[in-house]
Amino acid sequence: MEDKHAKHLFSMVSKRLKELEKMPIHNEHKNLMDELHKNGLTRRDFMKWAGAMTAALSLPASFVPLTLKAAEMANRTPVIWLHMAECTGCSESLLRTEDPTIDSILFDIINLEYHETIMAASGYQATQNLESAIKKHYGNYILMVEGGIPKDTEYFLTIGAEGTTGAQECRHASEGALAIFTIGTCSSFGGVQAAYPNPTNAQPLDKIISKPVIKVPGCPPSEKNIVGNVLYFVMFGTTPPLDAFGRPTWAYGHRIHDLCERRGHFDAGEFVQAFGDENAEKGYCLYKVGCKGPYTFNNCSKLRFNSHTSWPIQAGHGCIGCSEPNFWDTMAPFERPIGNTPFHTAFNGYGADKTADTIGTVILATAAVGIAAHAVVSSMVKAK
Repeated sequence: MEDKHAKHLFSMVSKRLKELEKMPIHNEHKNLMDELHKNGLTRRDFMKWAGAMTAALSLPASFVPLTLKAAEMANRTPVIWLHMAECTGCSESLLRTEDPTIDSILFDIINLEYHETIMAASGYQATQNLESAIKKHYGNYILMVEGGIPKDTEYFLTIGAEGTTGAQECRHASEGALAIFTIGTCSSFGGVQAAYPNPTNAQPLDKIISKPVIKVPGCPPSEKNIVGNVLYFVMFGTTPPLDAFGRPTWAYGHRIHDLCERRGHFDAGEFVQAFGDENAEKGYCLYKVGCKGPYTFNNCSKLRFNSHTSWPIQAGHGCIGCSEPNFWDTMAPFERPIGNTPFHTAFNGYGADKTADTIGTVILATAAVGIAAHAVVSSMVKAK
C-alpha cells in the first residue's frame, strides 16, 4: 500500500512540475547552477542538499530528483513578501549569511516580486509595484507575511505613501494569493508586539484574514524551514501536514527536548545549576537555568544556525521557546525553569522542576534494579 501511495505521489508531483515548466521564467539571466558555482558550490553539493531536504520533508529517497527539479524552477513561482510590525530578523536570517547556502541562493533567483527590505523602490513607486505584482499574478502567487498586525487599532501600523494600514494591506494581498505563509513568530502568533500588555493589540495574520495560513514560527525561523515549506508547496500544490497550531509537522513535529544533544544528562539528573559553573563546562542539561526545550517544538538541533554550525543550547544558553504561541509571556523569565504550569508534558503534567530533581534518580534506580535482577538470574543459571 505504501509503495502504491508513494508512486501516486511521485506521479502527481512530476505532473505538477511539468505544468510549472510552462510558466514564464523570472530572471532569465540568472541560472541556479551558475549562481551555485559563483558561491563555490558544486552539483554534488546541490545533490546532497536535495537529499537532506527530501529527508527533512519526510519524503522517500526516490523524490530527490523531484526536489532538485523543484529547486531549479524556483524562479517560476511569484512571491510577494509583506512586512508588518517586526524587526526584519526573519528576512535577515534568510538573506544575510556570511557563507551563502543553497537556501539563501534560491531566494536570490526566485521570482520575488515585492520585498520592502531589499527593493530599491519606495513611496508611491513601491505601492505601485505591489499593486502591479498582485494584478499580474492574481491567483498564482505565494504571499509571505513577516510581523504582527494591530487589530481594531489598525492606525498603529500604517505603511507606504498612502498610509494604508498593515491589516488593510494583508487583507488586500491575501485575496489573490495561492498560498499564504506567516514567516516568524510575530506573524504566526503575535510575537513580542503581542506580549502583555499588548498596547497595539497586535495579532497573528490568521486573526486578520479569513484564509488558511501555513505558520513558520521562530525568532527567527531557520532558512531551511522557510525554503522547505515553499518547496513543498511548489511540489505538491498544497500545504504540508500541520499540527494543532498550523505549523508543518516535518519541521515542528518534535520537541527540542526529544532531539537535544544534552538529553542524556537530563535523564541522568545532571544539570547546570548556574551559568559558568563546573556543570556548565561539562555540557550538562540547561533545564534548571531556564531551558524551555521540554515545551518547544522545532528542529533547531538538526538544522542549527550560523551556517549550520551551532544553536543556542550548544552555545550554552537554554531554549527560550520562541516557536511557541505567546512565548514572551508563557516562557518568561528565560533564565528560570517554568516549574509547575498548565502545560501538559510527558510526565503527566507535573512541573519539570520536580521531574528534573527526580527523573534521573528514578531512571538510575530502575537501571540498578534491572542490573541486580540480571545478576540474580545469572547466578541461578550458573548454579543449575
